[in-house]
Amino acid sequence: MKTNESTVNVSRRTTLMMLGATFLGGCATQPTSSAEPEALVASARTTLSNFIRDPDQTWIQDNLNRSRGILIAPQLVRAGFIFGGSGGRGVLCARDGKGWAGPAFYNLATVSVGFQAGIDVSEAIIVVMTDRGMNSLLASSFKMGGDASIAAGPVGAGARSTITADLITFTRARGLYGGLNLDGTVVSTNVPWNDAFFGANNVLPPDILIRRTRKSPKADALLADVARAAK
Repeated sequence: MKTNESTVNVSRRTTLMMLGATFLGGCATQPTSSAEPEALVASARTTLSNFIRDPDQTWIQDNLNRSRGILIAPQLVRAGFIFGGSGGRGVLCARDGKGWAGPAFYNLATVSVGFQAGIDVSEAIIVVMTDRGMNSLLASSFKMGGDASIAAGPVGAGARSTITADLITFTRARGLYGGLNLDGTVVSTNVPWNDAFFGANNVLPPDILIRRTRKSPKADALLADVARAAK
């Protein structure tokens, strides 16, 4: 019996590592031009609009004005049978005394164990409420719920309730499932996409969000949307 249990555990670990590598590897593809990052920014605008217009998402509407930033992931794909995971890309806009800056590009990936079957696609918004949450995102990689506290945002009738965490997450499912749990998700900087979008080499999140040495007019529409939503 111990041998069988050991074999199962090894199989689980192997499957999880393969899933993680698959999602992270798929997210890390370097674009040949700025077309893919630009398309992601356009999708992020649509996702932000979806959440802002959703009557069940009033917490975002009421609290974005006191946030440090917002990470928008237009498409997170979850797939698997028993062993599963999810992955996608997102863009981060941050705010300081000068206003909003961004976007910085990120990969998101997580693996999970439990009963699940099939595939679904969700869009997500992660509201960054604290300096600790923002500092975590400025690192090359971090795990939500580990390096920064995470909480699922209230929706519907409870959307006006008080909630405290470094990161507040909201998801909207486009497929057959409900909301996606982002606790444990690994968020890593997508430098190739930063480089392609801003037309420079080795562009890091602090260059975009803190020092503001990298800017692009291609970001103006998204930043205007975020600023309007945060009023």
